[in-house]
Amino acid sequence: MERKIIHCDCDCFFAAVEMRDDPSLASIPIAVGGRSDRRGVISTCNYLAREYGVRSAMATAQAIKLCPQLKVLSGNMQKYKDVSAQVMAIFKEYTDLIEPLSLDEAFLDVTHSECCSGSATLIAQEIRQRVRDEVGITVSAGVAPNKFLAKIASDWNKPDGIWVITPDQVEEFVLQLGVNKISGVGDKTAEKLKSFGIETCKDIREKSRIELIERFGKFGQRLYELSWGIDQRPVRSSRVRKSISVEHTFPDDLPDLESCLAQLPALLAELEERFARHSSQRQVGGAVVKVKFFDFVQTTAEHALTVAEPSHFRQLLIDAYSRGNRPVRLIGVGYRLKPESGGEPQQLSLLT
Repeated sequence: MERKIIHCDCDCFFAAVEMRDDPSLASIPIAVGGRSDRRGVISTCNYLAREYGVRSAMATAQAIKLCPQLKVLSGNMQKYKDVSAQVMAIFKEYTDLIEPLSLDEAFLDVTHSECCSGSATLIAQEIRQRVRDEVGITVSAGVAPNKFLAKIASDWNKPDGIWVITPDQVEEFVLQLGVNKISGVGDKTAEKLKSFGIETCKDIREKSRIELIERFGKFGQRLYELSWGIDQRPVRSSRVRKSISVEHTFPDDLPDLESCLAQLPALLAELEERFARHSSQRQVGGAVVKVKFFDFVQTTAEHALTVAEPSHFRQLLIDAYSRGNRPVRLIGVGYRLKPESGGEPQQLSLLT
């Protein structure tokens, strides 16, 4: 039986909530993010700001250069979580098979839903209308036979739009897709694909499966399947956490290794506090340290282990710093988690 998958994505979510609560913000470029004098980063922005080139994950200082009149709001995460819960509650009325990807987007499998006479398109339309009426923000939706296509479709007619790909339209739709629409294909991968003569899914099809696997490994197999519109991944209502981490961007660059090492105790204390919520169920499988230098080049160092001590993180930080040997703007520390099992969890004590 063909699956019926909907991908719902709230439009500029944090900014949309702020504009809902203060309608005067709807007529000006706004963003939610950190302060420019504190190395802040934009979390999201409205579409007026995007016309100036402002984007999520952009440094706030850069965003203000692009759009001097940009109003940057600090945001209210608890409010956004509450709004997200309202949206997810509406989804729940149509299916139990919901896979949230973040606060503002989720996959819904409505294959066996009896709502709206079983029509995924009508369900998506009704959900969008209800979110608009009951929550006060807009949602874009994509409807397709699998997750890969549904996610692309939800972005096809943004903002506040819907796009439907029926099973008999998959072939025509996929052939026109650029490889940059494939999840996992960033700028660097796109360049590698281009050097191999691949810019569209049609180009991928002209390569053999063996060629793709030899050149790109497991991802080559994935590319081959997606170029034919094949995606067998189910919608999973629960997601397994693979890691726990904390990171901090510093107001001023840390000039040397010693100043970086001085930040470790506070970071590890925060990491232990966060891990304590999961330590009764999960075991540590490794330690990882991320360093982002002043020029935004970043590197990670990690090591497999079951008992993490401050000395392990210290050595990983030394290793990571040595790869750049220059001022640092961000340090992150974290655990890789072992797959869930019935065994006794490993107890940690980083602060001793």
